[in-house]
Amino acid sequence: MQYSRNKLVDLVGKKPGDIEICDVTLRDGEQTPGTAFTLNEKKNIAQGLDNIGVEIIEAGFPVVSHVERDTVREIANMGLNAKICCLSRSVIPDIDVAIGCDVDIVSIFIATSDLHLKYKYHKTCAEATQCAFDALEYAKDHGLIVRFAAEDATRTDINVLKSVFKMAEERHADYVSIADTVGILNPSTTYYLVSEIKKEINADICIHCHNDLGMATANTIAAAEAGAKQLHTTVNGLGERAGNASLEELLVALMVQYGIERYNTAGLTKLSRMVAEYSGVKVAKNKAVVGEHAFAHESGIHVAAILEEPSTYELFSPELVGGKRSLIIGKHTGTKALKGIIHTMGYDLNHDQLCDLLEKVKDCTHAKRGIPCKRLDDFIQEIMAK
Repeated sequence: MQYSRNKLVDLVGKKPGDIEICDVTLRDGEQTPGTAFTLNEKKNIAQGLDNIGVEIIEAGFPVVSHVERDTVREIANMGLNAKICCLSRSVIPDIDVAIGCDVDIVSIFIATSDLHLKYKYHKTCAEATQCAFDALEYAKDHGLIVRFAAEDATRTDINVLKSVFKMAEERHADYVSIADTVGILNPSTTYYLVSEIKKEINADICIHCHNDLGMATANTIAAAEAGAKQLHTTVNGLGERAGNASLEELLVALMVQYGIERYNTAGLTKLSRMVAEYSGVKVAKNKAVVGEHAFAHESGIHVAAILEEPSTYELFSPELVGGKRSLIIGKHTGTKALKGIIHTMGYDLNHDQLCDLLEKVKDCTHAKRGIPCKRLDDFIQEIMAK
């Protein structure tokens, strides 16, 4: 068993078209409070992303420092299959720095919401976007692929957003990017917004979702259904505040929901653990796809069924993402499940012995003491010696 397709998707008929993943772990993910990657860590993460098949890697924000600039340049010259992108403010000196880093793509951002224009720029939209358009034209003149990103796009008047994107397109922007900077969208509003932009814009649309309401991955999928091409992610959902759309969740969802199988998902768990170690941000045990409990089963009914056929309680196999299944012995374990578990350990107990073992197990779990394999083995040996 690899995974179970969602057949309802075939009935609904909303399937992503031509998509690509732009992973921003090395830039937005590093903006997680307290997180900073070394050069070697960034190169290892970039290699891991490339092995998975991510099409675009946003390597950093090179104008931040000389160290960041050198790091972006090194990643751009690693010979990866992925295109390398960097972030740039809407000023020409930033574009010069990007050019010097040998990147393929530059992401030029400018905030477009009234809130940001008033309190951050103290400019009108026309004044703020003009410098962005100048930077865009300069970048295109120097042979870069350009992504024009509207920061706080989802709190921008939709007609203003359409107008700004239209002007960016007229200046030959390759992509226009909708940034849900504070995570205000839900799947319905995401689908509507992307659909409306797509009616008037021919350039490829990007979606960049933050997770402030816990919907970043769902919103990214809704955007893909509506026609967004470039989907932004971070490993483990890292990022400012509550983070960004999770790479591992998105790739597995695209596979299970829509049969998009071109990514090497078997590397996801290894990459997740690497990023957790480098970032210092632990992955929640119940995190989808890569959490410690993603393939853990304790309920007796569940374990008994899993031993017969894993797909009864697993949507996709742990091997699909490089994970491992674990059968947990605890207060919810039944005799049938316990018998199957100890059989895998090489033991065969009769009914009375199983009941004695189960009683010991439940006494431990009620006392909130764990049941490691060695302890269970000791229990079995004690019972068999009677």
